Formats: sequence, structure tokens, C-alpha cells
Amino acid sequence: MITALAGGVGAAKFLAGLVRAVPPESVTAIVNVADDDTFHGLHVSPDLDSVTYALAGVNNAALGWGRADESFRTIDELDRFGSDTWFRLGDLDLATHLYRTEQLRAGRPLSAVTVAIAEGFGIRTRLLPVTDDRVATRITAADPAGPAGATREFAMQEWFVRERCEPAVVAVHFDGADAARPAPGVLEALHTAETIVLCPSNPVISIGPLLAVRGIRDILAARRDHVVAISPIVGGAPVKGPADRLMGPLGIEVSCVGVAREYAALCGTLVVDAVDRHRAGEVESAGLRCIVADTMMHSPEIAAALARTTLAAVA
Repeated sequence: MITALAGGVGAAKFLAGLVRAVPPESVTAIVNVADDDTFHGLHVSPDLDSVTYALAGVNNAALGWGRADESFRTIDELDRFGSDTWFRLGDLDLATHLYRTEQLRAGRPLSAVTVAIAEGFGIRTRLLPVTDDRVATRITAADPAGPAGATREFAMQEWFVRERCEPAVVAVHFDGADAARPAPGVLEALHTAETIVLCPSNPVISIGPLLAVRGIRDILAARRDHVVAISPIVGGAPVKGPADRLMGPLGIEVSCVGVAREYAALCGTLVVDAVDRHRAGEVESAGLRCIVADTMMHSPEIAAALARTTLAAVA
């Protein structure tokens, strides 16, 4: 059995490759929910949806988020009334958010709703939100509207989407994480997995919130030899997304070596891209075994090959 900690586009791509390499039902994905927010009265779970759509084969591969063959007529109509539409929800995507919101308001926990959505898409992999409780990434960054040196706190999607990651980051915290309880099945999946994979996700805002939920970091540390990570940093830059704008200001070197040092207490093996082969010794000096592979998942076949290499590194 394999348990993966996931968030973001890199994780969605990797998981889609993983289920080509092993039976889908042998995989449990524990997914970040600290990016969740409410838009137009709807509960939106961006990371859960990216993983769901990728595993169902209905994702927009070009954008890396949302649905394939999407339209945006509803959000465009909201512009007519002057609604705030910087977070654009597609028409097909809206159905997922409508269902999730309806079920949450009826009293079902997010974990149960996630199972129902996965079943609706015919997904055989087990998807779990890391928690049913509210955890929210908050980013303290330069205030674009304030005087020089002024900062303000942004919700994750405000900084990431509305502000296009431009305000310089000062600090990141996960509101509610201290009190959050792991969702049903999360700790069991980590305890019983033959291999635990940290997907090639942003270590600060995708993996960080997962590790902040109580109990998870401790299990990974105790089972370190069973934990393998894939670096999301290739050649000193993120493959996609704003990891560099978060890691650097927080004192994490923007490299596979920085990722290794960040994960050293939790992870026994790090998979790095071939372009970073020359840094393998530094990764191993950080205390991790280093495996070199093609981590640029330009096709499902490459993603599946990466998954096989990742699993073999622990086996």
C-alpha cells in the first residue's frame, strides 16, 4: 500500500502517473486543504479538485488546473453585475463546488464529501483531505497599497491568484492547524503504508500545511526509512508555481538541496532531476539517499516511469 502527501499541480501529475504504475486502489492520497476558500458562496477546494480531475482524466493539462473543455459563461455573466471575479470558476467546475457546498451545509464532513465526489468520477484511488477541520494558509507580505515597508496578511488565493504572487513574502502560517485533527483514515494510512511519498509539491504551502496537522510529522519522522520525496525544484527553480518566492524569504535554499534539508528529519530518500545530478553529494550530506531520474513529467508515460523509480528507491 502506498500513501502520498499531495498538493498542487505537480502532485496531480505525479498521482496520475502513479496509478498507471500500480493498481489505483493500492494508493491513498492525503491532500492539502489549506488553500480552500469560499467564492460566490461556494466552498472551493483547489488541491482536492486538481487531484480529482487529474485522476479522472478530465483535467485541463495545458493550464494545470480546472477541467478540460471548460467554458466560463457563468463567471463572465457575473462580470455584468460587477461581481469580484478574479478567481475564475469554470462552468463544469461549478458543479463540483455546488455539490460540495450543498453536502457540507447538510452536515457531512469534507472527507465523506470527497469520497462521494471521487466515486462520481469513477476514481478507484482513495482520496482524503488531511483534515475535516478548517486550516487556512495565511501569507504575510508587502502591502501593495501601503507605504514602503508596510505589510499585510493575505489569504492564500488572494496572494497567489489575485496578486499573482507579486507581494514579497515575509512569513507564512497555517491558521487553525494547531487544533486540527487528522481526517478519518489519515493516520492509519500513514502507519500502514509500505511506502509514503511526498509528491513534487511546493514544500511551503502544499506540503507544509499537511505536516502542520498534529500527528503527521511525528509519523513521518518515526517511519523515515519508508518515506521518499520528489524535489519540485529543478535546476534551481520551481517546475511550476511560486515555490521560489516562498522558500527564499523563509530561509530555504531554492534548490533540490534546500528541499533535502527541509525534509531531512522526515524523509530517507529524495528523487532529484538529472540536471541536478551534480548536487547529489550535497543531498546525501543532508542525510538523505539521492536518486536521479527524469522528474519533468511532460507525458503520462514519464510520470509513470518516475513513479516506478520513486517506489523502487524505497523497496
